[in-house]
Amino acid sequence: MSQLNKKSALGKGIRALLDNIDEEINTPKQGVPAAAGQNNNNAANSNNTNSIARIPVSQIEVNPKQPRHDFDEQALKELSESIKLHDIIQPVTVIKTGTNKYQLISGERRWRASKMAGLTDIPAYVRTAGSQELLEMALLENLQRENLNAIEIAMSYRRLMDECELTQEQVSDRMKKERSTVANYLRLLKLPPDVQKAVRDGQLSMGHARAIIGLDHVDQQLYAFRETITRGLSVRQVEQLVKDMATERAPKEAALTTAKLPPAYKRIEDNMASQLSTRVKLARKKNGKGSILIEFYSDEDLERIMDKMSI
Repeated sequence: MSQLNKKSALGKGIRALLDNIDEEINTPKQGVPAAAGQNNNNAANSNNTNSIARIPVSQIEVNPKQPRHDFDEQALKELSESIKLHDIIQPVTVIKTGTNKYQLISGERRWRASKMAGLTDIPAYVRTAGSQELLEMALLENLQRENLNAIEIAMSYRRLMDECELTQEQVSDRMKKERSTVANYLRLLKLPPDVQKAVRDGQLSMGHARAIIGLDHVDQQLYAFRETITRGLSVRQVEQLVKDMATERAPKEAALTTAKLPPAYKRIEDNMASQLSTRVKLARKKNGKGSILIEFYSDEDLERIMDKMSI
């Protein structure tokens, strides 16, 4: 029963996006079989859209713009075993792209598990959609999941804005979220790649990342990140570290206003700090000469930096 309950819970978010899907499920179309694994090419290959049909697994391809790329193999195996016993309770959603060709809008996890279970065909809700609508539906469906990490959510919000031409306010309306919540997620994408990867891999929580992004400079953010990982700091401890660092740096920055780097050189400094995951200080004189200061915090840290520099 636990597997069925999970499927039902997951289905709620999808049904909110797909109009009339419950009616379609409860009112099978003519020619749609109920048995698992039974192929019906007439239903699958018909010209009718916005209907449910059993479609051969081999005729379905993954949406290349699907924002989700990571799947838990163990969870897929468990779902596969459930599908062997009960078939797919919630149909996947596809769009017809050609003769005997379909593309997933939602349900890639169920599609993968069905292949593992050895099913030759699966129930699918066939829709018509333009390319932009298809992308928006895939992104919105993806965001209904409860197991996305903060970076995946942020990237989906950004894609909704960039590729579907939505504003932050429109994204928040569609997701039923406060605009400030959407803005906080989007800010995470300004963090250095190493910090974003740590959030994606579960090394840092959303709270840790939000505290670190309170620092204005990449070198500071990377230092706070490494301190957090090395010392196993809690969110509150990171918030205090960030506060202390901001207070300590303020008078130093005031003293260095006359030697401020041009924007192009500042980008170089930030890129080097990001690549080496440590503080980097670039100084340049008017005659073009200068120096680069690379900080390390232990012998092991120095060895790590040397490895990155291939020294």
